Amino acid sequence: MKIHYLQHIAFENPGSILSWAKENQYPISATHLYRNETLPELDEFDWLIVMGGPMNIYEEESYPWLRAEKEFIKTAIERKKVVIGLCLGAQLIADIIGGRVIRNQHKEIGWFPITLCENISDYPEFSFLPSSPIVFEWHGDTFVDLPKEAILIATNEGCKNQAYIYKKRVYGFQFHLENTMTIIEDLIKNCSDEMVPERFVQSAEVITAHNDYIEQDNKWMKMFLTKLAVMYEEEEI
Repeated sequence: MKIHYLQHIAFENPGSILSWAKENQYPISATHLYRNETLPELDEFDWLIVMGGPMNIYEEESYPWLRAEKEFIKTAIERKKVVIGLCLGAQLIADIIGGRVIRNQHKEIGWFPITLCENISDYPEFSFLPSSPIVFEWHGDTFVDLPKEAILIATNEGCKNQAYIYKKRVYGFQFHLENTMTIIEDLIKNCSDEMVPERFVQSAEVITAHNDYIEQDNKWMKMFLTKLAVMYEEEEI
């Protein structure tokens, strides 16, 4: 099983996903779009992971590679690859499958609980999660008006649409379970202008005080990937 990821900016890498792939000896490759690297052929990977980033999905004038990336993700979905979108990645997928991406009422930055929807029991890949896990958020936009094939599986007070599953093998997460402390510290360093005090924006001191949340989130990400890999290899998805 070969994994490929799309990275939009230098300081937002797949974090714990990289260590999971290494631990399980899954080959993993990358396209760093901000370096204008060439996208791979679709037969070169089985899973596609689309990372986060500070740009908006519609900023194609500022980030011309977004056009080619959207077509690439669309084709990967059509070819029935496993596709996982994180934050910006989830928004890109939502736009591609017929949803919309808009400015959320609240900016969410920091550690916040999400509520899993009742239908989560239909998805064994999430069976280990508590009903209200605390996750890391850093976004101002959100996805809405998802098509009927996209099943909403998580919500919270600050942002109604937190995660979805599309056609059993495409996943969109508005939040981050993959982030390490290094990634979070780099986000704070490079995107501090976004940390304007609001209801759902925590301070840098509060955010970096929770290494325990990072460890738990990373463990959940690895558990999700492990269950998904078993389902994939047993052709259940």
